[in-house]
Amino acid sequence: MIEVLAPGPYATVQDLGRPGFAHLGVPRSGAADARSLRLANRLVGNAEGLAGIELTLGMARLLFHDGAWVALAGAPLDTAAGMGAPFWVPSGAELRLGMPAWGLRTYLAVRGGIAVEPVLGSRSTDSLSGLGPEPLRAGTLLPVGPPEGEISVDLAPPPEPGPAVLRVTPGPRDDWFAPDALGVLCARPYTVSQDSNRVGVRLSGAELVRAKEGELPSEGMVTGAIQVPPSGQPIVFLADHPPTGGYPVIGVVREADLPVAAQLRPGDEVRFTARPGR
Repeated sequence: MIEVLAPGPYATVQDLGRPGFAHLGVPRSGAADARSLRLANRLVGNAEGLAGIELTLGMARLLFHDGAWVALAGAPLDTAAGMGAPFWVPSGAELRLGMPAWGLRTYLAVRGGIAVEPVLGSRSTDSLSGLGPEPLRAGTLLPVGPPEGEISVDLAPPPEPGPAVLRVTPGPRDDWFAPDALGVLCARPYTVSQDSNRVGVRLSGAELVRAKEGELPSEGMVTGAIQVPPSGQPIVFLADHPPTGGYPVIGVVREADLPVAAQLRPGDEVRFTARPGR
């Protein structure tokens, strides 16, 4: 059992989400940076899809009632435990996690996984629909599942920070915008807004001008869709995005770059590119 002494600014339980329910209006949810959750799980010998803790800007304190193998991946925290390598937390020990040097979300995996009760096949907290466990708070008790498999990876050094670039596939509603709108999107960096969350990264920068007025009937949305509301300021949808939307989508961020989008902090700059292979 893990007891949350302090959750930091925002912490939730996340696995790889609940796919296949969009027709019922249920978002997929799951880890915003699924690549880092998968890595953290591999480091402690878990299956990649087991639930872990998603921390936003770190600053958490956790009390381990039982000894456990733990690993951290994603935004590199200021912690004595170390990133990208499994480490043992003895019974009764407190794990203190500081602020990330860069990035936004850090993933803590524990050998056996966080074993809260699943909802629709997932243990993820969905901030939009309210499904899954409540966001963590002081006093939350998190059960740990039985360990399976072997720990076979001893080190996965965290990557160095680099310029944030999101590769974009044009469409599916790029014809609703002025002919040069995609070029405008890719010409200059955008700044991440304070209003960003697990639903989407809200950006401010050059306005994307529409060529068509009127309303677009609601249609299905995918993670990475770049939706443009009447303000002309783009929003990149993340894990908790709504299954449908009525604003036109000028492009879609490639799946491989979604972890980059998930690690953007308010105030960060990000560029888009529509060039193949970049």
